[in-house]
Amino acid sequence: MQKELLSLSDVYRAAHVLKGVVKHTELIAAPKINPESDVYLKPECLQHTGSFKLRGAYYKISQLSDEEKAHGVIACSAGNHAQGVALGARANGIKAIICLPEGAPISKVEATRKLGAEVCLVPGVYDDAYKKAIEMRDECGYTFVHPFNDPLVIAGQGTIGLEILDEMPDVDVVIVPVGGGGLISGVAYAIKSIRPDVKVYGVQAAGAASMVESIAGNEIKCLPNVATVADGIAVKEPGDNTFELCRKYVDGIVTVSDDETSAAILAMMEQQKLVAEGAGAVAVAAAMFNKVPIKGKKTVCLVSGGNIDVTILSRVINRGLLKSGRNYAVTIDLSDKPGVLANVCETIGRLGGNIISVTHERISVDTPITSCSLRIVMETRNHEHIEIIKKELTDAGYLVEQ
Repeated sequence: MQKELLSLSDVYRAAHVLKGVVKHTELIAAPKINPESDVYLKPECLQHTGSFKLRGAYYKISQLSDEEKAHGVIACSAGNHAQGVALGARANGIKAIICLPEGAPISKVEATRKLGAEVCLVPGVYDDAYKKAIEMRDECGYTFVHPFNDPLVIAGQGTIGLEILDEMPDVDVVIVPVGGGGLISGVAYAIKSIRPDVKVYGVQAAGAASMVESIAGNEIKCLPNVATVADGIAVKEPGDNTFELCRKYVDGIVTVSDDETSAAILAMMEQQKLVAEGAGAVAVAAAMFNKVPIKGKKTVCLVSGGNIDVTILSRVINRGLLKSGRNYAVTIDLSDKPGVLANVCETIGRLGGNIISVTHERISVDTPITSCSLRIVMETRNHEHIEIIKKELTDAGYLVEQ
């Protein structure tokens, strides 16, 4: 008989080792995320190093033999696993080398260095960093700490599932971000082993849906490329261990767009005063946009990390404002006569729209000689508010385009 990859005792053992090392991140009520569900957040973005990754990395390193520790460890990461490995290695007094994709956020690279690890930047994405780390492991005899496809790492991540059940025994649904699958494998295994009736759903970025395609095709798929604001889950190919655990214990995996993820980041900032990175926000995005069945359910969204690159934060916020109907950009073709522009602005203002910018174009081959093109960007309350403004402008005889 084939030995099971995990046992519940493995997860409890990990929880014992991690006690006093990781924060117990208490659930936060988030009633506005989806009014039809009783939503709570598991804020691993508040964890030491700003991510859940510390759990699995630290536990893996703690279980190494003295000989393995003497050789040091090597890992690959999009950023968060790197910091977990670096902290775990420092705590155990051993050398750590981390291979990161060149495009990893500078904040994550520098945070890894500050924790004492040596950083090796590799051209490409996570999978390219993985190949480089394996090469260096074979050349130098380091112990490789896999970010997701290792039973000890998975057991460490599974401690989150134990914490959710301890704090909320009557939970109905748990929604988890998915990259390579280590987090959801551990969480789903722990929860299903204790409460098999709880639904566990995974969420991937639409631009990096490797586990979704693998599950759909019933075999591990490697994507030719990945592109998403959720860099922490931009993984081309899931692991064999995580693939099998997801097939067995996960109730379904869905995708969200970058715009939906941006809206979730914005919602958490405004409503909960939490900063989440793209990968950390996908579970909340799935709840916000009803990607999984949670109506009337007590739901926990796992916010896996908060290490967002501040250089893209303003762009993420702008995309989130557009997606949630808080910003609206419209083009209006109108006759080039005195007072027409003032009338349009008066209409928008009277209806509660706050105009941010106006671009008035009179010279265009796409409009009649006696007309002009008006581009207005405004702040709005929501999508319903936008529809009211559009209808009023249309009823007034203006040609409104998106």
